[in-house]
Amino acid sequence: MPESAARAAARRAASVGPTLAAGALAHVGPAATWLPVVRRHLSPRLAGAGHPRHVALTFDDGPDPVSTTRFLDVLDGLGVRATFFVLGDAVVRHPDVVRETARRGHEVAVHGWSHDRPWLPAPARDVRSLRRAVEAVRDVTGVAPQWYRPPYGILTSGRWAAARAAGLRPVLWTAWGRDWTATATPESVRATVEADLRGGGTVLLHDTDRTAAPGCWRATLGALPDLVAAWRTAGLTVGPLSEHGTAEVHATAPRVLGRSGAVPRRPLEHGRSRRG
Repeated sequence: MPESAARAAARRAASVGPTLAAGALAHVGPAATWLPVVRRHLSPRLAGAGHPRHVALTFDDGPDPVSTTRFLDVLDGLGVRATFFVLGDAVVRHPDVVRETARRGHEVAVHGWSHDRPWLPAPARDVRSLRRAVEAVRDVTGVAPQWYRPPYGILTSGRWAAARAAGLRPVLWTAWGRDWTATATPESVRATVEADLRGGGTVLLHDTDRTAAPGCWRATLGALPDLVAAWRTAGLTVGPLSEHGTAEVHATAPRVLGRSGAVPRRPLEHGRSRRG
């Protein structure tokens, strides 16, 4: 290559590099909201902050014909309704589970079409796959979903735009149970939730092990009765996102969760096991 041509190619490469970097940053930049401290301060609504005397209970990754129905039964016994963020490819495989979830009064929301990580920009694909998931939920339940939580909580600019185009409101979480690990137990799930939960918070749990350690959902199932009992003892109501409100948790909100802000522990009855 002649020297002048080589220099021209180098100049073009130098100009393209920053452009690509800027494009990549614009794509993944919003995903910084995965960090709790970022979304708490910059977007409490995205974090799931609601009425200070309410806890929004949510589950991801279903539907699962083995485990989801077990959660529905336990929630029935507790008198609690929740929001289930479902994957579209599982909705079309297990429509009866989704239909039963809605029949029992729970809210069905969208977790995407599949559980993938969107590191490369694909705005057209994001729009198509999210719209497809919305249509799957609507076809099965007869109700258009309102909420969207991206897999892994990775909310790229493309997924922001796709959610907006589909008429969905993105919402992440304020507390989770780390219930996807092989070492999760009912005790660990409860302790992890309690560490970050305040009144007005949104709790992320999982009703399936589809994208997690086999059988880990049993730890979550075993933790639910004590979690719900503790919230109620603290004067909080529990329900789906549709009942959560959109108000931020104000500094003047009553501190009903104890000195550290965590839900107070309720001692186990003698001989009672927490394992599901």
